[in-house]
Amino acid sequence: MKYEPINFLEKFSKFDEVYSPRVIAEMNDYQFKLARVMGDFVWHDHPDTDEVFIVVEGSLDIEFRDGKVSLQAGEMYVIPRGVEHKPTAESECKIMLVEPQGVVNTGDAGGELTAHANVWV
Repeated sequence: MKYEPINFLEKFSKFDEVYSPRVIAEMNDYQFKLARVMGDFVWHDHPDTDEVFIVVEGSLDIEFRDGKVSLQAGEMYVIPRGVEHKPTAESECKIMLVEPQGVVNTGDAGGELTAHANVWV
């Protein structure tokens, strides 16, 4: 067996699309996904699972109907299941998401920003 670390920056170098998460690893029934974000995303929620945002580089705001949380590189936030939210970034931000397999990035909203599930880099 070959033992190799997963390098986030090397994985980010393989894609440029925003709001199109890429799977980099799996653990049990969970996937670790990297994504580039910039501009506003759609309002959505995930009725069946919490969602974790980890900022690798840049800054990210996550808006809620009654406020927002601002994250910088090295910070994370857990959004409880069913809570409507909208990620937004003024300039490009690199994030990691940790989610159960099969979770769609647009949650219950669907639409044109829905990413293809399980795309690996």
